[in-house]
Amino acid sequence: MPDMLVKLYNLDDDWRFLAELKKRGISVRKPIGPEKHLIVQWVSDKFGPAWASETDAALANVPRTCFVAIKKAAIIGFACYDATALGFFGPVGVDRLHRRKGTGKALLLACLLDMKLKGYGYAVVGAAKDTDFFKKTVGAVEIPGSTPGLYHPRVKEAQSDIG
Repeated sequence: MPDMLVKLYNLDDDWRFLAELKKRGISVRKPIGPEKHLIVQWVSDKFGPAWASETDAALANVPRTCFVAIKKAAIIGFACYDATALGFFGPVGVDRLHRRKGTGKALLLACLLDMKLKGYGYAVVGAAKDTDFFKKTVGAVEIPGSTPGLYHPRVKEAQSDIG
């Protein structure tokens, strides 16, 4: 999976997507401290421990670099940036029942616009699985030679024969 590059300076400073989601009863916002454990656990349950670790890192940043999508007081999605490396967007995930309804796009835009407001000129989408989504949504382009990229090599679970 390649990394992709997004020109943040080309993004419109348009936050109307939040109002559109609100009409459907969904809010997108940065979580507060007491919600951290709930969000990390939700991400772990839905998407696994690696993404939970990245989310935990994003929630520890000051200011936080994580957004959540909430419907009826339940988490339905999340997105992070500056979790694994500065300038990197991801991970992002939406509960299966809420996919293909604009929530993932809203979470992506919230993160990228937040990055733009902080002064970033570009964002890297690390190990993009759905490259067409990022191309279509924010004009991302693939970075040549970026596979496997930053996520390789990773520390593996400790082996008993390491001494």
